[in-house]
Amino acid sequence: MKQSADSRSSEINAPLMVRRPVPLTVQERLVREGVHPVLARILAARGVSARSDLDDATAGLLPPDSMLGIDKAAALLADAIAAKKRLLIVADYDCDGATACAVGVRALRAFGAECDWLVPNRFRTGYGLSPEVVALTAPLKPDVIITVDNGIASVEGVWAARASGIDVVITDHHLPGDELPVASAIVDPNQPGCGFASKHLAGVGVMFYLTLALRAELRKRGAFHTPGAELRRRGVFSQREEPNLAELLDLVALGTVADVVPLDRNNRILVAQGLKRIRSGRMQPGIRALLAVAGREAVRASSFDLGFMVGPRLNAAGRLDDMALGIECLITEDPARALTIARTLDDLNRERRSIEAEMQQQAETLLASLAVGDSCSISLFDPAWHQGVIGILAGRIKDRHHRPVIAFAPGDPGELKGSGRSIRALHMRDALDRVSKRAPGLILRFGGHAAAAGLTIRSGDFARFSDLFEQAVGELVSPAELSRTIETDGSLESAYINLDLARLIESQIWGQGFPQPVFCDEFDVVNQRTVGERHLKVRLARGGRVFEAMHFNALDPLPGSVQAAYRLSVNEFNGAQNLQLVIEHWEQPTSA
Repeated sequence: MKQSADSRSSEINAPLMVRRPVPLTVQERLVREGVHPVLARILAARGVSARSDLDDATAGLLPPDSMLGIDKAAALLADAIAAKKRLLIVADYDCDGATACAVGVRALRAFGAECDWLVPNRFRTGYGLSPEVVALTAPLKPDVIITVDNGIASVEGVWAARASGIDVVITDHHLPGDELPVASAIVDPNQPGCGFASKHLAGVGVMFYLTLALRAELRKRGAFHTPGAELRRRGVFSQREEPNLAELLDLVALGTVADVVPLDRNNRILVAQGLKRIRSGRMQPGIRALLAVAGREAVRASSFDLGFMVGPRLNAAGRLDDMALGIECLITEDPARALTIARTLDDLNRERRSIEAEMQQQAETLLASLAVGDSCSISLFDPAWHQGVIGILAGRIKDRHHRPVIAFAPGDPGELKGSGRSIRALHMRDALDRVSKRAPGLILRFGGHAAAAGLTIRSGDFARFSDLFEQAVGELVSPAELSRTIETDGSLESAYINLDLARLIESQIWGQGFPQPVFCDEFDVVNQRTVGERHLKVRLARGGRVFEAMHFNALDPLPGSVQAAYRLSVNEFNGAQNLQLVIEHWEQPTSA
């Protein structure tokens, strides 16, 4: 936009359906190794080269010691635990930050540490370890502050902590700025010089890795129960049992999926292990309670449940109220207390959805008066918008119009808070960095990563920022990259469209960077009707077979024949499972 997008643009500039390329030699190798033929095609298109790549045992995780700074941080924390120093975790107010905090608190307390936690309030102290947040820690008298899912940009906050005699250990996954904080230790796979092979760990993943390194350090120091005769002779003996950190993997899986980080092999292992624990009933009381209020069965939990059912309910606390409520839900051992909190979070999520729906209508009204046409970006502001929901709003508009979007809401007096969501072709933080260097002082604060970022500007600078952001995006993105495409896995033989394949697909780990399969075929529309006031229930025919299908959040009737991009899903009703196709997109068939 400058504020740019015609409300009809997604219909006028219809997305192009393209088939993912499949390396046939890899597909054939996977089939020879025993992978289902359709799944082999799907996996080969996503970079899986051998069946061994699907092994989700924890032994396949990258080693912690390959992460820069992790040994130093582990030694510092081990020293602090031995000296009975007070540790304080400073969290972020989203799902990733909440789960990272819960992992840290649970692990550190199990190691014998005196550990408390604090989470900044989005509306009062803002993001990260700022000097204001350091001041808030004074009543807790910490000796060591550990940041989770934040801190890599907290240069001033770390100086404030050091001035108060507090050591700071940073654990983060965001990209650093030009200056690193002068912390006692920094653990961030994206910091300069870090050779950790996976740059896509979520904040909770980084904290989990630090707990692994700390356990190894404490084990080396003989901090755990060691019954061996030789060790007893050496005086290395403790009654403390060594914690099983695998018990925290349900939290790691939730934060990883909810933060929408790319699911490389390392992240897929973390998520797979967490889901296995959830499905077997071995989960934290808070996650059990959140699944229950969402109406989801733990035994069939999937990455979809974590990302779209549990995550939003937890995030609602940070968006509308105080994430301390969400963190308490994940830390408590009392199932009744967890369920009470989960119900409150469910109520907050309903309120969030209502606010979001109203904001989306207002956004579309703004967009209707503007032309997306040749613009590369969308920047929006409304003085009535809720700053806790603008990130979701930006994501919705980005999905519809396929443009990088930044939505602003009033922040502190004289300031606007912005939240951005980006398309694959644009690294959002890099674009903001370009604007910041081109116009020093325009952006007061910013941070984030490729897909999402947050920033603060002065209230009077919205128009200027919009122009410069549009210019930066235009320099970084080609016109072709602004054309929306829907990637599919091609045609699916009718014989394979069955419940068994749908179950096989649902049993896999899908997510950002490793998308759930979408097929593309031509169907005849047998009949259709509206259900639930906003969905279309359809019967589709192909190859002499008829399939039940759903087109969610769509009321416009389909023509007699369609070229449909669709997913296979398992629909459970009254205890029975049936195959259901979910239509993601349709267009007129090429044969029409």
